[in-house]
Amino acid sequence: MDTALIIGGTRFIGRHTVREFRNHGYDVAIFNRGRHDSSFARDDVVHVTGDRMDDDALDRARRQIDPDVVADCVAYHPANVQSATEIFADTDAYVYVSSGAAYGTEVIPKREEETPLCACSPEQATDDSWETYGPRKADGDRAVFAAGDRGVRAMSVRPPIVYGPHDYTDRFAYWIDRVHAYDRIIVPHSALRHLVYVGDVASAIRTIAERGDAGTAYNVGTHTLPVLTEWIELIADALGTSAEPIEMSERELATTPLDPSDFPLYRDYPHVLDTHKLESIGWEATPIPETVTTTVDHVVSTVQTVERGPDRAEERSVLETISS
Repeated sequence: MDTALIIGGTRFIGRHTVREFRNHGYDVAIFNRGRHDSSFARDDVVHVTGDRMDDDALDRARRQIDPDVVADCVAYHPANVQSATEIFADTDAYVYVSSGAAYGTEVIPKREEETPLCACSPEQATDDSWETYGPRKADGDRAVFAAGDRGVRAMSVRPPIVYGPHDYTDRFAYWIDRVHAYDRIIVPHSALRHLVYVGDVASAIRTIAERGDAGTAYNVGTHTLPVLTEWIELIADALGTSAEPIEMSERELATTPLDPSDFPLYRDYPHVLDTHKLESIGWEATPIPETVTTTVDHVVSTVQTVERGPDRAEERSVLETISS
């Protein structure tokens, strides 16, 4: 039986990746700092504690686990990917979780081998701010390409915004919370943007590890692109309720205390990823209604407090003004 080592495996993408590999017959080990409770504590999953920024700790994990496959879910700096592709150079597959934010040009759609990536300066490569996230992920991709050129079977997967159970960002949960609590909600007019279900990211990682080409990046996203109001309708269906989305343009919102960027999942320019390359090696997306229902059920069952988004009192004031 093959062994998969998941770098980061207790929070969101890593958590689902652990389950994906276990469900497909792999022995699985997790390497992380141990700062978050693991849902696999009672399962047959090996835990190796260490800081992924410490190359010596990562190499000890390699020697202890001797993995066939490595899924790197928490590489946020190019140096992390450069060292990992050296440490795990002899594994059957190393898959780096990059991001759709790595693309440096706004075109429709963004294609793996055509759309330019963000440039990344030495200062950006070691920064931790959101402004440098895309450049850092892009430079991680370039480390994967360089490793592929050296004969390492290293690959990357580029997801857009990810949603699903255990999402600590609450970007999708915000809309679930609004639809669950109110019958009228303000929705900014938003351009198309790709989303992807976390389970589909996990299955993409496994598919790439098993069938991907060395030195290659693969986009992953929903097979179709609902607009924001359609996502809200899907959420309402999953909740068995209805909500009236009051769609407002940027110009209309400018007359209120609200800003479009205050609303999670808003985008002012389309973000569309071409997913044909991933589909060509056998990956399939889960039907969107199914993924939304699973996500809604989890969010509602955990009764979590969602603190993202605009102030509800301001929203209510705007809605009352519209009604009058």
